[in-house]
Amino acid sequence: MRILLIASSYNSLTQRVHAELRDRGHTVPVEITPDTASVRDAVARHRPDLVVAPLLRAVVPKDVWTAHHCLIVHPGPAGDRGPSSLDRAIQDGATEWGVTVLQADEELDAGDVWATVPFRIPRTAAKSDLYRNELADAAVEAVHLAVERVAAGAAPVPQTGPVSARPRLRQEDRRIDWAADTTERVLRTLRAADSQPGVRDRLLGGEWFLHGGHAEDTLRGRPGDLLATRAGAVCRATADGAVWIPELRLRTGPGEPRACKLPATLALAGRLPRLPELPPQAAAGVRTWSDIRYREHGSVGVLSFTFPGGAMSTDHCRRLLAAYRSACTRPTSVLVLGGQRDVFSHGIHLGVIEAAADPAAESWANVNAMNDLVGAVLGTTDRLVVGAVGGNAAAGGVMLALAADEVWCRSGSVLNPHYRRMGLYGSEYWTYTLPRKVGADMAVRLTDEARPLTAATALGIGLVDRVADCEPSAFLPEITRWAARLASHPATRTRIAAKKAEHDRREACTPPGAYRDQELARMRRTFTDPAAPYHALRRAFARKTAPRAGSPDGPGAGAPAPADR
Repeated sequence: MRILLIASSYNSLTQRVHAELRDRGHTVPVEITPDTASVRDAVARHRPDLVVAPLLRAVVPKDVWTAHHCLIVHPGPAGDRGPSSLDRAIQDGATEWGVTVLQADEELDAGDVWATVPFRIPRTAAKSDLYRNELADAAVEAVHLAVERVAAGAAPVPQTGPVSARPRLRQEDRRIDWAADTTERVLRTLRAADSQPGVRDRLLGGEWFLHGGHAEDTLRGRPGDLLATRAGAVCRATADGAVWIPELRLRTGPGEPRACKLPATLALAGRLPRLPELPPQAAAGVRTWSDIRYREHGSVGVLSFTFPGGAMSTDHCRRLLAAYRSACTRPTSVLVLGGQRDVFSHGIHLGVIEAAADPAAESWANVNAMNDLVGAVLGTTDRLVVGAVGGNAAAGGVMLALAADEVWCRSGSVLNPHYRRMGLYGSEYWTYTLPRKVGADMAVRLTDEARPLTAATALGIGLVDRVADCEPSAFLPEITRWAARLASHPATRTRIAAKKAEHDRREACTPPGAYRDQELARMRRTFTDPAAPYHALRRAFARKTAPRAGSPDGPGAGAPAPADR
């Protein structure tokens, strides 16, 4: 079928639906449609057999949905209506939810049902994580069911059960009362708004949006006070405990540019009182927050990390490099890098770069720090390294995984092994690792076409080596078992010895560092050229300016979308 995707942004769900439908053999153009007129124009130009909207804020006009099957993906079970469905489910503490594919209708979310798929809400999952994982899995299943039913000539089912129509969740509904609200209530509120829109609050004389929330079991203080910092996050006391808040965004006034979302201590620079900086890891079994953790299971080391939205600042890269070097001193034969259930990495931190006094200089520092990390992985010769991609990965994040000896990912992962949508040539040794993995011709195709790939497609072309077909929360246990089997395999020692010999041979011929130097020379020219498209694309992404109508493959289009949108 010719299936037109219309969306308000080329976000993670739109990318996954796009890639999954292509894998099924459909022709799938994509159009960004921020308003009703652009919806009508896109449908008129493409003349599709079917229209699917994975994320759409614009109204589909009646003349379109009466002439075409128009399928709306709603992030709620049948009967749920309203624009804040997932936010309310998390804030209300729901444990079961669903995704429904509806026929477009005059009343929002009231159309007939083509398919509905339930999913479980893990107790500690935040909205963006849930959106990219359990919800995305259910949405893809529901879209496939709906497309099959349309193709078979079936009819949708009218909504006949109870209806729950709720208005948009406003900041007034998200307000935290630090003196009265329990830790669990605060966590639900923060997690229901973790990436967008954040929770508006006052702190240290300013008005901020708080992004993300993690429980803290041991620290206590006067409710509302800041108690400590760790790795850029701040710990804040609640009525009966404390929570960690990794990111903040300053609320700006009318007419002012939207502020960038930043690590909390960076956002509060110049306002933050002297607070204890806690070490990166706490005792096992204690609820706390740390963005980098290391665990050992016999001969397997697991170095996991989780940075909000997958963005890795200069500081993130340097701390992860230090942790990686420390992990390499341990007596293990297999080192797993990653393994978390959500985003692996999206490369450099565009928000921190945009907020810097000199964005060009910070871009250069950040990409070099990323290269140092990738170079360390490439240079590891005394053990096997596995890049474990539990969620999505893009740009330098994909290249970080490719630096490992094997890449394992979850079946729901979406990979974007390219840089073009941000106007960059790319770095992180990609000209060395990508052709080695998929061949020179495919490497050119992947970077030029700049399309998202499903895990299945990535496996088929050799970009990844194994795919775990499991729920998001089962990924880390599953790949830890795989790593244990790899460590105990009789051939592993032979592989490590061969790896060392191959590394030495390449260093004597054309060392990987030569590829890095060539890539960075091109990147530096882009960073220092004020007219380079990268600067406008970065600014649009970091400050969340409205997307333009058109194909995400069009000129200047396609900046990475907000993590949960």
